[in-house]
Amino acid sequence: MKKFLIAILLLILILAGAASFGYYKIIEFVKTSVNVQADQLLTIERGTTGSKLAALFEQEKLIDDGKLLPYLLKLKPELNKIKAGTYSLENVKTVQDLLELLNSGKEVQFNVKWIEGKTFKDWRKDLENAPHLVQTLKDKSNEEIFSLLDLPDVGQNLELKNMEGWLYPDTYNYTPKSTDLELLKRAAERMKKALNKAWNERDEDLPLSNPYEMLILASIVEKETGVAAERAKVASVFINRLKAKMKLQTDPTVIYGMGENYSGNIRKKDLEMSTPYNTYVIDGLPPTPIAMPSESSLQAVAHPEKTDFYYFVADGSGGHKFTRNLNEHNKAVQEYLRWYRNQKNAK
Repeated sequence: MKKFLIAILLLILILAGAASFGYYKIIEFVKTSVNVQADQLLTIERGTTGSKLAALFEQEKLIDDGKLLPYLLKLKPELNKIKAGTYSLENVKTVQDLLELLNSGKEVQFNVKWIEGKTFKDWRKDLENAPHLVQTLKDKSNEEIFSLLDLPDVGQNLELKNMEGWLYPDTYNYTPKSTDLELLKRAAERMKKALNKAWNERDEDLPLSNPYEMLILASIVEKETGVAAERAKVASVFINRLKAKMKLQTDPTVIYGMGENYSGNIRKKDLEMSTPYNTYVIDGLPPTPIAMPSESSLQAVAHPEKTDFYYFVADGSGGHKFTRNLNEHNKAVQEYLRWYRNQKNAK
């Protein structure tokens, strides 16, 4: 009997030791190194169990053997609040790091940077090249996208269902499986808010009939100068011209109207070509914006400087020289041409 009791005791000790050793191995499993490749992403589907997670880790070659993972998650429930999503494994060194990341819900972020002054054609290319973004608009026309974004109807003419100008330039972050339409909706909502604010707070007596005309003029100001400090002055020139019933005569509208025919230079015949956008030919504003304006350009049009300028020309330093009449303007043009020739000859 005594031998039997000793044997039972030994068996209990052995089992306890084994259990203790097993528990130790499970707990120590969190320190296991993880094999992470450069720029590796990991996608966790909704409803992933401990055993499925272990299989996924093995499949992605993060660990060689994941059989202890389900037991670890039971012993440490605080690590078992896995959230679905796609994660960047940068800086993940151990199983502990990996589980903490998956519990955090901090999905990897990508971004698209949309620059002011660019056209919707440029923006569509950026959108199509964006990594891990679901493409739903590739076969959609600009008019169809316009309707999907619920933009204001500015006329029955299909040409007026134009995406130009309606998107707010900025850097937009997104997570994998986001759609291109979702990004455009965010940009469109921001532009609508910025435009409404500028219109509602605008100066009195602007020669603009509606917010869309403000958007059009802001796009022209955007294309005419990259110097933020002179946007309100550029806007004043166009406001003064509109009030005086003068043609706007702005080169960026000519270029936009030329489309694919523009090769880098504007010739005399281009200035005389009749297009809906050639402000050397048409009166007033073109039918649509010619680019995506910044909020700074919107505000410049809403609050232009009070000037008596009707002309401006590049001054050779990145800015412009503003003048009051054609005689002053012609002199400024000659000054610029002399500067340009000197620069060319110096090379």
